[in-house]
Amino acid sequence: MAVPGKVAAFRLPPLPTVGEIIKLFRLRAQKQLSQNFLLDLRLTDKIVRQAGELKNAHVCEVGPGPGGITRSILSADVAQLLLVEKDARFIPGLQMLSEAAPGKVHIVHGDILTYKMEKAFPKQLKKNWEDEPPNIHIIGNLPFSVSTPLIIRWLENVSNRDGPFTYGRTQMTLTFQKEVAERLTAKTGGKQRSRLSIMSQHLCTVENCFIIPGQAFVPQPEVDVAVVHFTPLVQPKIQQPFVLVEKIVRSVFQFRRKYCCRGIEILFPESERLKKTEQLMMAADVEPTLRPIQLSMSHFRNLCNAYRKMCDEDPSLFAYNYREELRQKKKLPKNTSHSEQIDEENQL
Repeated sequence: MAVPGKVAAFRLPPLPTVGEIIKLFRLRAQKQLSQNFLLDLRLTDKIVRQAGELKNAHVCEVGPGPGGITRSILSADVAQLLLVEKDARFIPGLQMLSEAAPGKVHIVHGDILTYKMEKAFPKQLKKNWEDEPPNIHIIGNLPFSVSTPLIIRWLENVSNRDGPFTYGRTQMTLTFQKEVAERLTAKTGGKQRSRLSIMSQHLCTVENCFIIPGQAFVPQPEVDVAVVHFTPLVQPKIQQPFVLVEKIVRSVFQFRRKYCCRGIEILFPESERLKKTEQLMMAADVEPTLRPIQLSMSHFRNLCNAYRKMCDEDPSLFAYNYREELRQKKKLPKNTSHSEQIDEENQL
């Protein structure tokens, strides 16, 4: 964390303000890309402080836009700053920042969803997974449209220890819609408990740091924004492959208002659905009438372990997709009545 009153070792030279950069390059937030600019450098400084001590760190900023957070990162005296920006309109303004911090900034015009993060930092920064996190940080004010798929992608990277986590337990400080942040951090029984809660918390320590009111952004979004900090765990709470855990969790929360056994049922073909569901629930020692939000991490661990054992015994089981079976059932003979077809769908 930055020490109050301490003089930074690095200072940016006088530059146009972020607002002036926006006017100079005629930048406008594109609604279809869910872009919102943060112009208040006090808030961008506060976001960057959540990442911890950044002096001599290597940082990747995701979607820097007009460069508000970028300035705060550079002012923290980082060793290197990698900027990954998809929108070409922002590149000239970022180049101005790069020239103001010679040798510190590398700009990539590309999509963070496809960028190869495992080659982004020097090899000597790598640490063993069991060690303290490497001096590498990911920071970003994420567009709402990309935030959820991106964090799921990175959580899978955490599970596989690849991508930006090739270097060890790389920390992330990211913005999300307030509602998404509440899902990421929701505890057992909480109304916002969801797939995101389980997938993030079984792999990381997740902290909802603070809320930024929507009016702080330009243009003002209809929702408030939360800053969330992630530190990968040395040992995940569920010792199973990411795809298996996600399949279980996604199935359970498919019917979040029903008993948890309803979601478990769709893991199995109709011909053996009831028998297999009962078998799994008993092996996992999970009460079938619990609601999805009532399931603890240990419940999900038991479900994943029991399902893995069933898949090992029947390798075809994991490939089963209930939606595909539902599509096949829709291909009924022409003389099948509409009511009969609805009954068939309801059975699934």
